[in-house]
Amino acid sequence: MQLESMSLAKAQIGKCGELLVQYQLLLRGIESAPMSTDTGIDLVTYSPKLPHPITVQVKTNLQSKPGGGKGKLALDWWVPNDTPAHYVALVDLSSENIWFMSPAELRIHAQQQPAGRLHIYMYTDPSAQPRRSDRLAHLHEFEHFKLANRVSAVYGT
Repeated sequence: MQLESMSLAKAQIGKCGELLVQYQLLLRGIESAPMSTDTGIDLVTYSPKLPHPITVQVKTNLQSKPGGGKGKLALDWWVPNDTPAHYVALVDLSSENIWFMSPAELRIHAQQQPAGRLHIYMYTDPSAQPRRSDRLAHLHEFEHFKLANRVSAVYGT
């Protein structure tokens, strides 16, 4: 999807991400409802195969941008370290990709962890050379976390 010419407000980008997550979950038989207040949980999801709902915080990028403002192209998200959600959906609107990670997984894979926040990024430019080789950094390395690859394990479908 070509998004360069679009100018969306931050709230619109966030809402697009939530709707994309809801759409992809519904295609897989998972019901969801948005929260009306900002408590760190954007969606409450329900699978008929589970006895309890699963909460989701959605973080959305419109498209990749230069890392650090002038580096190689990357997607990046900032997530509160203490998110109350069971899972965090990391969304890229330009590709309509969704990665689904638990807070514990985010803490393991976040490349930066300044006070109270987790910063996770994925290079979309395959020529990027991350400083550390002991962490996931390129888009393809996060394939396991894509929603399509996780939905069965998370929701029992």
